[in-house]
Amino acid sequence: MPTFVVFDLEFTSWPGALEQDWGAPGQLREIVQIGALRLREDFSVVEEYEALVRPVANPQLSPYFTDLTGIGQEAVDREGRRPAEALGDFLGFCRGQTVLSYGNDMMVLGENVGWARGRGEEVKNGYLAAHFLNLRPWLNSVAPVTASVNVGRLWQVLGLAKPAAGEEHSALFDCHSLTAALKHLCPTIDAFPEAFLPHS
Repeated sequence: MPTFVVFDLEFTSWPGALEQDWGAPGQLREIVQIGALRLREDFSVVEEYEALVRPVANPQLSPYFTDLTGIGQEAVDREGRRPAEALGDFLGFCRGQTVLSYGNDMMVLGENVGWARGRGEEVKNGYLAAHFLNLRPWLNSVAPVTASVNVGRLWQVLGLAKPAAGEEHSALFDCHSLTAALKHLCPTIDAFPEAFLPHS
């Protein structure tokens, strides 16, 4: 049965970074956490993926980021993987799949792959083996109530049961929130836009 992937990223941030589009000196959107779910056409979960990543340019997490995500410095120092290793592993997880995000997370992924390669590190696997799409514009048009909320609150504004343990701004929880929203809005795969359909 065909499958597809939904994914979410948590990346370094500081007060005002979003409003300034990470434009302040030294502020880069370095990935700290990757979460993903491989789903069947009925939106049931086949496999979960989760990884912590050690940022390089800003190895010390900001208190703002930790307060937002609950991800602490000690956990990243202890469990975080090298960016090139984690990115290559995740791209391998996505190989041959349609890969959906709520927003342009694939751009952040691309930035991080570029930085790793720029440091001379090998990133196994690549983008061309997967089909990345941002489904936020479609989802917001189908359910306008979602337009002003982040991915981790989709389940809440749609009046759904909490989809998993955890909270918003945890990458894997955010994937479960997105999946719950998709299942609610598309009871059958036939209601899913053709561009987002999994490839066999």
